[in-house]
Amino acid sequence: MRRLLFLLFFSVSFSVHAEQTDEYQEGFLTAYLNRGIEKAMAGSEAEGEKLTYGRNITRYVSAPKFGGYIIGSYSYSSKDSKGTNGFDGRIIRAYVSGTVLRDFKYRIQLELKGTPAMRDYTLEWTRFKEFQVKIGQFKRCFSYDNPLNPWDVGLGSYSQLGQRMTALTADDCNGEKAQNGRDQGLQFQGDLFPVGKDQHRLIRYQAAVYNGNGQNRKDNNSQKDWIGNIQVQPIKDLYIGLFGWTGTFTGENGVSVSRRRWALSTIYEHNDWSIRAEYAHHRGRNVNDFNTETQTWNDGPDEADAWYAQIGVPVTDWLKIYARYDVFRKDATWATTRSIYSICPNVQLHRNLCFQVQYNYIHDRTAADRDVHEIWAQTYVRF
Repeated sequence: MRRLLFLLFFSVSFSVHAEQTDEYQEGFLTAYLNRGIEKAMAGSEAEGEKLTYGRNITRYVSAPKFGGYIIGSYSYSSKDSKGTNGFDGRIIRAYVSGTVLRDFKYRIQLELKGTPAMRDYTLEWTRFKEFQVKIGQFKRCFSYDNPLNPWDVGLGSYSQLGQRMTALTADDCNGEKAQNGRDQGLQFQGDLFPVGKDQHRLIRYQAAVYNGNGQNRKDNNSQKDWIGNIQVQPIKDLYIGLFGWTGTFTGENGVSVSRRRWALSTIYEHNDWSIRAEYAHHRGRNVNDFNTETQTWNDGPDEADAWYAQIGVPVTDWLKIYARYDVFRKDATWATTRSIYSICPNVQLHRNLCFQVQYNYIHDRTAADRDVHEIWAQTYVRF
């Protein structure tokens, strides 16, 4: 029965609406670059001109759109009763996107902090709203949190659900190292059934097959990860979704473990109000619990769960305050609960300029120092 449920989850799915995905935006400097390229390419294709295909065709391409952003941070933590603080460059990214033959959309994103690394490379066929295809490396389609661009999260970090269930910025429940929530694979998605006076789409779906080994890595076993979700939009901007994931993860020690995850989620974005809540459950061992010398499993959890509830309240045109209650239980028991209570004013004076000040109170029942206070300050700028 459980296997049947997973197959149902994966047969259909849904992608988060465009404003909430990791969409690329131009910044202060790249806006001038993009306008210059568009001007240089003006007139290269007549509006409505019939497409022709062939290996020698060079027309029917959009002006490439460049962009990038920087997130800088300062953090203080009272952990271990000593207190630590410091400045850091959290993210430095550059990206480009465009279309070929109108229906094929490409995107590339690079991480420039430290050693440059590839984050995204995708090619999408987007001719029909009802059925689209994407191939390459991109965010895993599990949970609402993972697909979000850092500018749209509302706080200075993703939820523990996003981090621990998708290997976003921390090791996941199977022991996979942080992969920025990405993997390489093939994805199908679409929007179905326009309803109501506004003709919003009632159903969105998404189904994907991935290597299961994370970003910039070839598959290291004969198995694939299957992730899918289906969401309903009963009224405009309110989505209720069910997510599922099944697969096998093989660690660097050669040990393979199963992945079985599901999530129930909701999101509402309307008139600058933001409400998001999710619950996710995981079943499967952690590869680090296997003793390679004795060839036996150490006592460790084979399941975990997480949930969070978040609200964003607009105060003025430039001030929006977010609050979040965030829980992760590494073996799905109250004795292993790590709870985070956060509040984070966002001061966004310009579309390309934002400041955050965040306070976190962390209560971790598994740590020696159970109660920790944190203060973060972050700056966001698109260039």
